[in-house]
Amino acid sequence: MFKLGLIINPLAGVGGSVALKGSDGEETARKALAMGAVPMAAVRTAQALEPLKKLELELITAPAEMGADVARSSGFAPSVVGDIQSGNTRAEDTCKIARAMAALGADLILFAGGDGTARDICRELSDSIPVLGIPAGVKIHSGVYAVTPKAAGEIVSMLVKGDLVTLKDQEVRDIDEEAFRQGVVRAKYYGELLVPEEGRYLQHVKNGSGKEDEQLVLEDIAAEVIETMEDDVFYIMGSGSTVKAVMDGLGLPNTLLGVDVVRNRELIASDLTAQQLLEVIGDHDARIVITVIGGQGHIIGRGNQQLSAELLRKVGREHLIVIATKSKLKTLEGRPLIVDSGDSDLNHQLAGLIRVITGYKDAVLYRVADY
Repeated sequence: MFKLGLIINPLAGVGGSVALKGSDGEETARKALAMGAVPMAAVRTAQALEPLKKLELELITAPAEMGADVARSSGFAPSVVGDIQSGNTRAEDTCKIARAMAALGADLILFAGGDGTARDICRELSDSIPVLGIPAGVKIHSGVYAVTPKAAGEIVSMLVKGDLVTLKDQEVRDIDEEAFRQGVVRAKYYGELLVPEEGRYLQHVKNGSGKEDEQLVLEDIAAEVIETMEDDVFYIMGSGSTVKAVMDGLGLPNTLLGVDVVRNRELIASDLTAQQLLEVIGDHDARIVITVIGGQGHIIGRGNQQLSAELLRKVGREHLIVIATKSKLKTLEGRPLIVDSGDSDLNHQLAGLIRVITGYKDAVLYRVADY
């Protein structure tokens, strides 16, 4: 019988919705919780376990909030390994439990977290046992994660059913969070993990930039967005350098790795949390300007968790303004755009063809996946 290990970093991604740009370190996690952040790793793990409920497998998991609670609430009867101090989990717990699962002969370790969690797993296991990440962090540059929680479950389901799935070494990367909060992306390679690869479902390593100078294309995209801006409408400006080009075109300061709000071509609020965005927008007419993560394809759920499911529903799919250069779209090699909002129903509603602005008076239709 297939032996599946399950480990959850319960505080993964807790800093995203409150605009802390990460969750590494006990102090950051405490600050995020004090600001009203709601941990979502358990919810995302439950979504990943959904496709596995009717399959025959042996589930080995960590205690309490690191796995057992979600496993039981999802209908599994897991074996529990290790000891933790509930409410005060640490990276050392992840490492210790990963070692125990490997010793028990787990066929695959499924873990929920971000790049920091992947680093912990990599440090402990290297590529000695297959692993797969459920994306739950603020920043996910590593290639060891499925594109969404549901996709993680689908990959595991294929393995349990005995389908042919390629195993491949994928890079583990993480960034300096302190530099990240200052608007500097400084990614570092930490090693590789052996990951089951299924092209539709596995995330690629984040591609930060292309080889060509695209400044003129960015200026054209910015000109198109600015020209079509409506008076008295709130424009929620997402993160990333492509959105920054629009802010530069407006002559406004920009939070490169945060979310700002513009109205009547003036900046009215900067670097807002998910709750602050809802409060600022209220019942007013609003648009969301977002871009594509090169090489991965995410438009929601990577680095912009401030754009909550509640906000996305309030604004509406028809008011999502997606912008990207054609060269960035080409890095996807035909793979779809991805929405990972944390809400499966909303992900389904946002799926389908969407208009992507690629220049001045220039746009393409591109598919958004439903997984």
